[in-house]
Amino acid sequence: MRSPRLLLRSMGRDLYASRELAWRLFVRDLSAQYRQSLLGVIWAFAPPIVTGVIFIFLQSRNIINFGETKIPYPVYVLVSVLLWQIFTESLNGPLKSVTAAKPLLVKINFPREALIISSFYLVVFNLLIKAVILGAIFLVFRIPLTWGVALAVIPIFMLILLGYGIGLLITPLGILYNDVATSLPLITQLLFFVTPVVYPPPDTFPLSLLVILNPISPLLIAARDLIITGQINNSPAMLVISGLTLVLVFASWVVYRIALPIIIERISA
Repeated sequence: MRSPRLLLRSMGRDLYASRELAWRLFVRDLSAQYRQSLLGVIWAFAPPIVTGVIFIFLQSRNIINFGETKIPYPVYVLVSVLLWQIFTESLNGPLKSVTAAKPLLVKINFPREALIISSFYLVVFNLLIKAVILGAIFLVFRIPLTWGVALAVIPIFMLILLGYGIGLLITPLGILYNDVATSLPLITQLLFFVTPVVYPPPDTFPLSLLVILNPISPLLIAARDLIITGQINNSPAMLVISGLTLVLVFASWVVYRIALPIIIERISA
């Protein structure tokens, strides 16, 4: 068994060696994603806008009532849905990337980190597209820009890392069993409704317990508050979850490195 120092050195070496391949895989996946699509980049805009508009319509018609928000509800829900989609793309990224490269993994030996980094590049690219939507929201609703928008990069980055930490952890199992990829949309849909995305964080027990126990909530709420109001109301929770997220990402990376060669040997037998 490798010592921690040798393990860290090996992980760092493979991460550095995979940088060029990761970029090529990213360019290939990006071009393939939009080459075979009739609407192209519009698909990056459509899901958060459609989801947001549905809940705005339901709220305006009093079909549902989530309570009062400190800002106009359309702004609240559109920003929240954008942040939620960033998390779900991060969660699905590792498994999707590694599964697509399964035939390559069996035939060629290369740093496996390249697959993870390339999917990370794709998430960042989609994040830049969502920034355009965010800018449009600010213009339409005349929301003043504050330094909080720049600071929101921190919880957004941690939200991405949280998704990747979970995604990396389930990737080895997802390569072996298709049920994992099939069940992910259902799981994320359930998480959507127990995370204060389209409704204000509940402050009464037992609903408030869902926010406390849900690690996504502090990061999403912090990013949303910084973007919209320029302030953060629960920084201790965000800092705690951020620290745990870094531990999760490292642990998931180790599991990924240890499990993937074993799984490749199994599927190639």
